[in-house]
Amino acid sequence: MAQNANTAALSAAGVSVWLDDLSRDRIQSGNLAELIETRSVVGVTTNPTIFQGALSKGHAYDGQLKELAAQGADADAAIRTITTDDVRSACDVFAGAFEASNGVDGRVSIEVDPRLAFDADKTVAQAIDLWKTVDRPNLFIKIPATEAGLPAITRVIAEGISVNVTLIFSVKRYRAVMGAYLDGLRGAKTAGHDLGKIHSVASFFVSRVDTEIDKRLEAIGSDEALALRGLAGIANARLAYAEYQDVFDGGAHTSTYNHLAAAGANRQRPLWASTGVKNPEYSDVMYVTELVGPNTVNTLPEKTLEAVADHAEIRGDTLSGTGTASQEVFDKLAAVGIDLDDVFEVLEREGVDKFEKSWAELLSATTEELSAAGKN
Repeated sequence: MAQNANTAALSAAGVSVWLDDLSRDRIQSGNLAELIETRSVVGVTTNPTIFQGALSKGHAYDGQLKELAAQGADADAAIRTITTDDVRSACDVFAGAFEASNGVDGRVSIEVDPRLAFDADKTVAQAIDLWKTVDRPNLFIKIPATEAGLPAITRVIAEGISVNVTLIFSVKRYRAVMGAYLDGLRGAKTAGHDLGKIHSVASFFVSRVDTEIDKRLEAIGSDEALALRGLAGIANARLAYAEYQDVFDGGAHTSTYNHLAAAGANRQRPLWASTGVKNPEYSDVMYVTELVGPNTVNTLPEKTLEAVADHAEIRGDTLSGTGTASQEVFDKLAAVGIDLDDVFEVLEREGVDKFEKSWAELLSATTEELSAAGKN
């Protein structure tokens, strides 16, 4: 099977194409392997919402749920077993991509319990436990970039564990995330870990920024405000990429990373998350085509992946050199009355709340499934 020309072009431009979805049926049916062969997919991200959806569809989990019910497992234990089994299997599917990219790609992410987002100690403990349970070198542990998450990220990296930092909304927080990663690498070096085996991505959310800011612009209602709709998400990500280049790619603050790179350290790549377009008035591929650049990751819902394959125009690097124009967008947003600090605080709080709600729904659904399995 041949690779799709559009996704191949995206990959050639330096973007690692990851799928924002995982289910046992997708693994067992061969669909995941097919996406690797035809859509240039080299990684997968998951979250509680995705697992809850997977568990509620079809019968792929029936046998395991029956076994777990017979063992007396509660919902938390069942979720841990089911999700780590799926992630381990997906890691095996991506083993070839992992080896071919020298560990950069072929990655599968699993999230710490979102209820721990504001507890660093418990986040670290669970991250270590998940890493040992899945027991695959191409695993990423997802840790949210809350204030409590930052020291947890540093401590987990220092343990030699690869981390996908999630729920980043602001450039200010992104700077702190890069700092936490570098601090973690220093700790890992001191502890004697091989820095070359530690990888990380920083998941910067895109579409949710437009959704929140567009709502506020429409409430303001002036021509100047309305003209800014649909611009903030891409501008925010482009400003983040400029910060990435500053720290990891030859910018004014790259010397710190270079010192660690000399010891084998890898750069922490920016990952564009929440790239499904929410507003039907916008291009359904704009969070892909406008965020193309070297050493980036874009994790796509399948609907967006297929839209890219069908009609995206990949124009090469659309990130480098866009910082000044992107800052102008933010200056205009502030000028019309958008409180950007408040926007990012709201988005982080809502992001954690959404994952907590999905986790609660996953627990509830799993409890029901275990009960039904125990009666059969």
